[in-house]
Parts: sequence; C-alpha cells; structure tokens
Amino acid sequence: MKAIRVSEFGPPSVLKLLDVPTPAPGPGEILVRVKAVGVNPVDTYIRDGAYRKTLTPPYTPGSDAGGVVEAVGADTNLKPGDRVYTSGTTAGGFNGAYAELTVCRVNQVHRLPERLSFAQGAAINVPYATAWRALLQRASGRPGETVLVHGASGGVGTAAVQIARAQGFTVIGTGGSDKGRELVRRNGAHHVVDHKNPKYLEQVLDLTGGKGVDIILEMLSNVNLGKDLGVLAKAGRVVVIGSRGTVEINPRDTMMRDAAIFGMALANASDVEIASIHAALGAAFEQGTLTPVVREELPLAEAARAHERVLEPGAYGKIVLVP
Repeated sequence: MKAIRVSEFGPPSVLKLLDVPTPAPGPGEILVRVKAVGVNPVDTYIRDGAYRKTLTPPYTPGSDAGGVVEAVGADTNLKPGDRVYTSGTTAGGFNGAYAELTVCRVNQVHRLPERLSFAQGAAINVPYATAWRALLQRASGRPGETVLVHGASGGVGTAAVQIARAQGFTVIGTGGSDKGRELVRRNGAHHVVDHKNPKYLEQVLDLTGGKGVDIILEMLSNVNLGKDLGVLAKAGRVVVIGSRGTVEINPRDTMMRDAAIFGMALANASDVEIASIHAALGAAFEQGTLTPVVREELPLAEAARAHERVLEPGAYGKIVLVP
C-alpha cells in the first residue's frame, strides 16, 4: 500500500510517499481503509522534532481519518463495510493515518453518520475532541458563561464555536480575515471580532459590559496569553490549546481575578474521558448539532504542502488528505 513516511525529523520535505507493507489487525484491533486524513498542527510539531518522545522515525504520521472498516481482529459491533472515523492509531511503525490503510484499537474507531462525508469524518477527532475537552473538561464550562474563542475560523476554533453555542454559552469568536469572520458567524458565534485590530480586546470587554469573559480558549498562547488575562472575569479560566513559543505574563492579573490558566493536551485525556467525549460527539453529529468544516482536500502525495498550509495565517476549517 501507499503511505507517507518520515525517515528523519525535519521540514515538510521529509514527508515521502512510499510503498510499505499492508498492516493486518491483531487482537483488539480494526483495519480501516482510509478515505480521507485530517491534517493537524500537532502533526507538524512531531515531524519537525518538537515532540521527539512521541514518535521515533521512521513512522507514518496522523491519527484522524474517515474511512471504511476493512477487517476486524476484535470482538466489536463494527463489521467490514461500516463507515467510521478514527481517534488514533496503534503506536509507531506503519500504522499512522497518512496511508491507504491503518490499524486502530477498537476504542479508536467510531461510527460515521451518513450525513457526514469521509472528509468531514477526518475533521472530527483532534478538532472536536480538543474543543470539547478544553471547554467542558479542563475549564469546567457551564451553560450561560461567556467564552472567547481565539482563532475561531481554524479547525479547533470552528469546533469550539459550534460546541459552545450548542451547549448554551455566549460565544465571542475572533478571525483575521473577512472570510474567516463570516465562517465564525455562520458557525453560531454571537459576536465576532477582528484579532488584527489593535483594540479588539477592548471590544471584547465592551461586549461583556466590562465584566470580562469567563473562559478563553487560546490557540496561540505565545502571542496572546499575557493580554488574555486582562479581559477575564472574576474566577475566569484560560485553556492553553496551542503555542509556538514562550510568553511573559503578569501574575498579578491572575491574582486580581482569582483566575486560572490550564494547559491541555488531548493525549493526556484518560480512556474514560475520551470515551465520554466521543459518546457526546457521536450523538451531536447524528442529530446534526455539529458539522465539521473542510477547507480543502489535497492528494496524499501533497502531504508536505498540507503541512505548510496548516500553519499559515487565515485558517479556514480543516485541511484533509485523500489517498
């Protein structure tokens, strides 16, 4: 089969489409024929060596896919031919999702509703599970609170806006382009601001009547975290979802508000938390409450281009690869 392989850490050019052995499911595993693969920023961080303990080259990247069950090696209610999305693959080796076939543990494979395409299925796991965990598990968000979603037109941002709106939050979303801000509006944000405007945080405070926001979901903490603390309400919480460097903050901004800063990595979620997340997401997707937004589909061979585009400014939904 064809798969993307990373033989050494480095720039996007290290992503090579190669012929590799076809994997087979072992006990407790399911073989999925991949129809679409989700590209996530974390894939780029692993590839360039920032998370060296995560995988060791050579490896096939990726955890998120939409596809069809090819074979099962487990006692499961899934069968060959079922439409599914994945929330991970078995560790190391040839088993990443940037491939024509991938092996997953049985608890990493979930039914994909007929209303969603395979590309949308590939846009579920990291964006929606991250947003759900950040808002409802890490920040312990409660309906009626106000949440500020930074980068609300990106993969995690669009998921966060949809989830927050469906769960009864007042949602403020930021976007850096007219197209992106229009997407944020369509996804259900009550208010949309331009984070390129030097006074956008003043606008956020005005929108809350000076009270501040209860929760901030932060996608670029190295740029925004120090300023975020100034627009938190009393007992407000910031969840750090993404960062590309260091940042300086004033601890007094947390003291004055009894504020909290939470770090979050989806990989730290327990099996119980992950099962709860996907049970809730599955119901929401079936009911039509949530709908993944796909920005573009690229051939699997263009994985390097996808890794460049996923980090570009002006995010707009999800980038997927098609084998």
